[in-house]
Amino acid sequence: MNLIIDVGNSFVKLAVFKGGELEHKKTVDIDSILEYVNDLKEEYKGIEKAIISSVGEVKKRDIKAISKLFDLLILNHDTKLPFVNLYNTPKTLGVDRIALVCASVNKFPENNVLIIDAGSCITYDFVNSKNEYLGGAISPGLRMRYKALNTFTANLPLLETEKPNDITGKSTKESINSGVVYGILNEIDGVIEGYKLKYPDLTVILTGGDAKFLSKQLKSSIFANSNFLLEGLNYILQFNSNE
Repeated sequence: MNLIIDVGNSFVKLAVFKGGELEHKKTVDIDSILEYVNDLKEEYKGIEKAIISSVGEVKKRDIKAISKLFDLLILNHDTKLPFVNLYNTPKTLGVDRIALVCASVNKFPENNVLIIDAGSCITYDFVNSKNEYLGGAISPGLRMRYKALNTFTANLPLLETEKPNDITGKSTKESINSGVVYGILNEIDGVIEGYKLKYPDLTVILTGGDAKFLSKQLKSSIFANSNFLLEGLNYILQFNSNE
């Protein structure tokens, strides 16, 4: 069994995989990571290996403690990966994006795949049918857009994310919701159509914290998978364990 530790800026996702199957998933505060890792070790006696992927800050003592509990792989730009990385600046490619690409080559081998991760930022990552990663794009996510309108203007309020009733907002609140949500939906649909012009057989994956909110409103045909990044991290761990 494998323990997957995905560290974000504020929270940590912990997952237990048996082979390729997800057995357990939990989101915890970053300061509680070691406590919950110890709980999982007690609950799942079969965990031998672990992987940690971090875009946030993990205390060195926590990493050291976890490495004493399991055979730990720390994902970085020197980790062996199951795809050819053609990104011009590979050392700047986020470990979260690396994990998503690995999930795609595992789930959809020899396919042209566009992975869209709708979180704090919206990232677009493209892998061709030769398992070559070509790059993608990064744009502001839902919450970032709401916050930007509030932060960089004098009078616009900070709103919660809400599905607009109509494209034409009849109040400031409705106008903000329309601008943010339809702006992102049209962006995503436009990016997908742009890729399909070059790759008609394109497979599209939507994941991330806002995937559920966005998926039902998109025009394009997609596969929504909230666990895609975790599955990618598990595959990286399996890939390196077989080396």
